[in-house]
Amino acid sequence: MRRVLAPVFGLLLLAGVGYAIYDSMNGQLALKSQVTVTGLIGSEKEAFFADPRVQKALQRHGLQVKVEKAGSRQIATAFDLQKYDFAFPAGQPAADKILQGVGKRPTHVPFFTPMVIASWKPIAAILETNNVVRQRDGIYYWFDLDRYFEWTQQETRWKDLKDSAAYPVNKSVLIRSTDVRKSNSAAMYLALMSYIANGQRVIASREEMEAALPRLIPLFLRQGYTEYSSEGPLENYLSMGMGSSPLVMIYESQFIHEALKTPSGIREDMVLLYPEPGLFTRHVLVGLSESGARLGQVLSDDPELLQLATEHGFRTTDATAFKAQAERRNLAVPAQLVQIIDPPSYEILESMIQTIEHKMQ
Repeated sequence: MRRVLAPVFGLLLLAGVGYAIYDSMNGQLALKSQVTVTGLIGSEKEAFFADPRVQKALQRHGLQVKVEKAGSRQIATAFDLQKYDFAFPAGQPAADKILQGVGKRPTHVPFFTPMVIASWKPIAAILETNNVVRQRDGIYYWFDLDRYFEWTQQETRWKDLKDSAAYPVNKSVLIRSTDVRKSNSAAMYLALMSYIANGQRVIASREEMEAALPRLIPLFLRQGYTEYSSEGPLENYLSMGMGSSPLVMIYESQFIHEALKTPSGIREDMVLLYPEPGLFTRHVLVGLSESGARLGQVLSDDPELLQLATEHGFRTTDATAFKAQAERRNLAVPAQLVQIIDPPSYEILESMIQTIEHKMQ
């Protein structure tokens, strides 16, 4: 029997060694065929590109992606983009500014996310009592930007609100944002509030802009020091608590990504408030080279990468996948947002930012 089995085992051993050699050579060839693609990204996408599952999925397409992070507006204004294969800021205005500098290039929008306000249940309860916040189906909260804007013009303080015992501080009721000169999330906050200041109309002329700006500038000057990118305010919110950060403008994807982590940094008393009206931030990849454009196409078309984007908190064209994930994890987020506005044109928004920048100097 041993004489019979020995050749069989020998053949199996040779087959195993042969397959191992083939697999190793195949892997080496695949590695050699990889194209390194270098780009600039907003910090809100750093965790997505750092995910080993994302890296492996991209490698299957022959792409090795290396990223540097910066504020989205900084990407458009402070870098020599000739050194990169792609730029991937948050927000259409930042992408438009990039395109203005580099000329016509391929663009892709693999995913998007709404602007939201990170807050706390005691704060939401105070705002609900004072008719700024309301619950829908007892699941998530809507935030009335009109009423809030009135408070900002009157410099209403927390201690002046009805039933404010849970937060009886002498600070003004004010949403904190990033630095509007450098970051898209602050620019989107400006876009939202400019719509309110203009009588619930998108600012479409210089006359409307000049009329609204005196009421908008204090929203940023009164904040004091602000972070250059969107990760800063979220980190402060997670670590410093309600006293430091009662209302913070962030991307929904940031909160959801944190909620899905193990262990999660989101506590039971943390909640999201959805501005009404709302605004989506589109994550626009600008292909600065052929390989950069290819990356944008892969991110937009590959089902696995789109699913991974959902798992990092982003919304994609597959609304069903986002809804299923939210329900599976008991996340209090709306599956759809209806009252969505567009930001003003790139020229108008840029002019407003430059005016605020001048006032900050």
